[in-house]
Amino acid sequence: MPDEVRDIKSLDLNDIESGLADLGEPRFRTRQLVRWLYGRGVAGFDEMTDLPQALRSSLAERYRLGRPVLVTREVSADGTRKYLWRLSDGTTVESVGIPAGDRLTVCYSTQAGCAMGCTFCATGRSGLTRSLLPGEMVDQVLGVATDMRSRVSNAVAMGQGEPFANYDSTLAALRFMNSPDGMGIGARHLTVSTCGLLPGIRRFSTEPEQFTLAVSLHSAVQTTRDAIMPGVRRYPLHQLREVLAAYGTDTGRRPTLEYALAAGTNDSDAELRALVDFCRGLLCHVNLIPMNPVEGSRTARPEDARVRSFAAALASAGIECSIRAERGADINAACGQLRQRHPA
Repeated sequence: MPDEVRDIKSLDLNDIESGLADLGEPRFRTRQLVRWLYGRGVAGFDEMTDLPQALRSSLAERYRLGRPVLVTREVSADGTRKYLWRLSDGTTVESVGIPAGDRLTVCYSTQAGCAMGCTFCATGRSGLTRSLLPGEMVDQVLGVATDMRSRVSNAVAMGQGEPFANYDSTLAALRFMNSPDGMGIGARHLTVSTCGLLPGIRRFSTEPEQFTLAVSLHSAVQTTRDAIMPGVRRYPLHQLREVLAAYGTDTGRRPTLEYALAAGTNDSDAELRALVDFCRGLLCHVNLIPMNPVEGSRTARPEDARVRSFAAALASAGIECSIRAERGADINAACGQLRQRHPA
C-alpha cells in the first residue's frame, strides 16, 4: 500500500491515465474512470460497476474519493440558487445555479476566498483560504446540475477566487467538464474570468480548446483601476491591452471585458472616454454590470440611465456591448457577492 493516499480529485487527465498504466490497466479504463467521476459523480469506487473488482480495490487503496457536502441552499425570487459546499477538509465554498428557459448556467469557484482584494467584491474581504482541486470545481457543477435536475449548458469560473492563480487545476477542471466522458459541455460554453493576470492570459491563448475568456477591467483609467483592483497593479493597462490584442490575433476569439459600474467611482464621462479609447480597435465585447450591493463596501449602484448611456456610447463607437441582467441579488448570489458563509 502506498505511503500516502492521494485525493483522486487532485488528478488531471494525464495523471489518471498514468496512474492506471502503473496498475497495468489498458488505456480505455481512463475513459471509464472519468465517466464515473465526472459524468456520473459517484461517491465511492464500489459504485464503478464496469470496473473489475480488483481494480476498484486497488483504486481504493491508492486514492481518497468523496463529494462535497451541501451545507445550505438559498433560492432567489428569480429562480437562481446559491449553494454553500463543505469540502473534504472542512473548507467551504460557494457556487450558483442560474436557470434561463431550457438553459442552466453554473457559476463555480476556483479558490476558497481570493487574494486579489478587489474593493467591490465580497469574496476578497476574507482573503484566500486555499486553491481548489480540479475535481472540487467539477463537483460544484455536478452538484448544482443534480439539485436542479437539469443538464448544465454553460459553466463559468466567475465564483470565488482568481482562476489563473490556480491555472493548472482550472484547466484540468475545464477539460473534465468538456470531455464527452465527463460533463460534455462545449468548450465555447466554458468561460474563465480573470482579474487580468497577464501570464495566465498568454498561456490560455495557447490551449488547443476554444474555451472563452473574460477579463475584469472595471476601469480604463490606471489610477482608478489600481485603487479598486490592487491585486493587478503590477500589470498596467497598456500591457493588458497588448496581451488582449495578441490573444484576439492568436485565437480569433473575442474576449469579454467585464465592467462593473459603481456610482462616483468609474462612471464619469472621463472614465467612459477612457473605456472607449481602450476598446476601440480591440477585438472584444464589453459586459456592463451595474454594481451589486456588497456589505461593508462604500460603492453604490449607478442610475439605470447612466448604465444605458455607457452602453449607447460604446455602441456608437462600434464597440460590441451588453448590460448584464441581475440575477440572485436578493440572496447575495450576484456578481461580487459570494462570501462562503452561512446565511444569517
